[in-house]
Formats: sequence, C-alpha cells, structure tokens
Amino acid sequence: MKPVHTIKRRDSRKIFVGDVAIGGDAPISVQSMTNTNTIDVDSTLKQIRSIEKAGADLVRVSIPTMEAAEAFKEIKKQTNIPLITDIHFDYKIALKVAEYGADCLRINPGNIGREDRVREVVASAKDHNIPIRIGVNAGSLEKDLQKKYTEPTPEAMVESAFRHIDILDKLNFNNFKISLKASEIFMTVFAYKQLASQINNPLHLGITEAGSFRSGTVKSAIGLGMLLSEGIGDTIRVSLASDPVDEVRVGFDILKSLNLRQKGVNLIACPSCSRQKFDVISVVNELESRLEDITQPIDAAVIGCVVNGPGEAKAVSVGLTGGDPNLLYIDGNTHSKIDNDKLVDELEAQIRAKLNEI
Repeated sequence: MKPVHTIKRRDSRKIFVGDVAIGGDAPISVQSMTNTNTIDVDSTLKQIRSIEKAGADLVRVSIPTMEAAEAFKEIKKQTNIPLITDIHFDYKIALKVAEYGADCLRINPGNIGREDRVREVVASAKDHNIPIRIGVNAGSLEKDLQKKYTEPTPEAMVESAFRHIDILDKLNFNNFKISLKASEIFMTVFAYKQLASQINNPLHLGITEAGSFRSGTVKSAIGLGMLLSEGIGDTIRVSLASDPVDEVRVGFDILKSLNLRQKGVNLIACPSCSRQKFDVISVVNELESRLEDITQPIDAAVIGCVVNGPGEAKAVSVGLTGGDPNLLYIDGNTHSKIDNDKLVDELEAQIRAKLNEI
C-alpha cells in the first residue's frame, strides 16, 4: 500500500559517527545505550552485540571513570558498530576514549571547566575526526538558568544549548549534533522546534526517562512522532526502563509507522473480534517472535475475518484472511488455503521465501 503522504525532512548538515551518516539525506538512524557496568567488558560486549543484532545503527556506552575508559579500549577492539561514549565533566576521560577509538563524544563543552580543557577536547575531536553530541536535559540545567526561569522550560533548554554551541563556534568546530530532552512531551517538542529553526546541525531526538516499556513507548511514540512528522530529527533513541533491544525495536516501529524508514517485518494485524476464524492474537505474537531476526523490509498482514481481510491481504507481500477456509495471499493474489494448526508455520515460511526473492 503506497503512503498518501511523504514527510519533507528539515535541511541539516551531514556528519558521520563512524561510518554512519547523520543528517542531510541520510536515513534517520536508531540507537540505544548499554546499561551494563562498562568495566565488565564481557557483559558489555554481549549487550552491544544484542543491540546490534536487533538492527541498531549506533550504540552509546557510559564512561564514568578512567577505569571504564580502559575497559572501553578493549570493548572497541571487539566491536564493529559505531560507539558513542557518554562522558560528564572529566575532560581527561574524553581525551582517553578519543585516543581509544570512540566514534563520537557525548560531552557538553560548558561542563568541562576551564577554557584550556575545552580547547584540548575539541582539538582531540578534530584530530581524530569525531563529532561531539551536545546533550541538554531539562533535569540538569545550569543553576543560573534554573533561577532565571524558576523551572525547566523550552526556552531555558534552548538557551543552555546555545551556550555550548557558542563555545564550539568560537573554536571553529561545527562537527556536532544536539539533543534537547525532557520527560515532559510538550516541553521536549517545543524546545526542539525552537532550536531546529535556528541551526542546521543534526538533531538527536528522545524523550528522556520516558518510563517503563509500555508507558515509555507511548510517550516516545507521541513525542518523537510529533517532531518526525514535521521533518525534525536525524537520529533517535527511545529511552525505556527496559531491555535496550526493546528501544531499538520500538524506534524502528516509530519510523516505519511514519514511512520514514523500513526495516524488518511491518506486521499489520486486526485487534480481533468474535468474527475471527482463528486466534489472531496468539498467531500474531508467535509470528512476531519468530521473525525478530529479520531486518529486511517486508509488509505482511494477519486479519481474522473476511470483512477487512481481503483488502488488507491483497495490499501486502504476504497476507492472511480468516474464513472458511483461511486464504493466503502472495503479492495480492490468492495463493493457497491454510488450516488453523498450520498458520504460523506457513506464514513464516512464505515471508522468508518472499524475502529470498528480493
């Protein structure tokens, strides 16, 4: 089914995190962050690989200590996916991970301290050709801004962002992206919209501390969806109190829903009702679980009855309509009849077969 609307993305300059382009005409990238203890190299590597397997383009790793920086050195040697290092305050850690191959430094210039330290970090980023991500968070605004605005506001977040931007501008460094995150949806959206109209650097989107898997997914889908639908955003992270793999899957689901990026199976399914001719919910859940390894884009439909079934099934690569009998459609054409006890096996087989043709 062809989309009826195409989103025109905001014009932004392109930067590179490793070999992944951010901004410009590059696809919107999806990233997540490890939640292991970074000094536990084996556990961190295991999680990075699971995030990568889920389809992520980038992974962020927290580097709170010099010991973690030394662990990062070993982690970087054993990974292929670009790694963003998350650093706060200690410029020496930033210098060390840049030396060890970090693909991006997430560090706010204004928080480093003396001007000579900022210059040293920026010079290192230039020497190693790695970008910086400025990350403004509503929960950690500068004390004078807290006093000026009395509470977090979009204007306070944008003012904070420009403090860091001005520092990099004075040092002739434009290889950076920016995030403006809050846990409140509209504060986040309004802050990004204000900043997007004033600069052309890439924007990293996120609703910070969004919550549990369910509530965080809803908040992120609404907030990120509002921005992405207006063409704002070049890379995203869905921040969930859940497995980082869930963040990646939800991120791609948001992009798929807006026709901004297709990756993996886009599974169209009815909510089920008494007209259903098979257990739609169990079939969809089992099928989704089996197909989690697929990263190629493909549309499939599972509809429980003949009311909407044929129309939906004919509009996708592989579609199922419940009936007497159940009918399988391939590329809009009736393919075969399937018994209830063979639905998941046959759908999985046909989807994988169709992907092999692509």
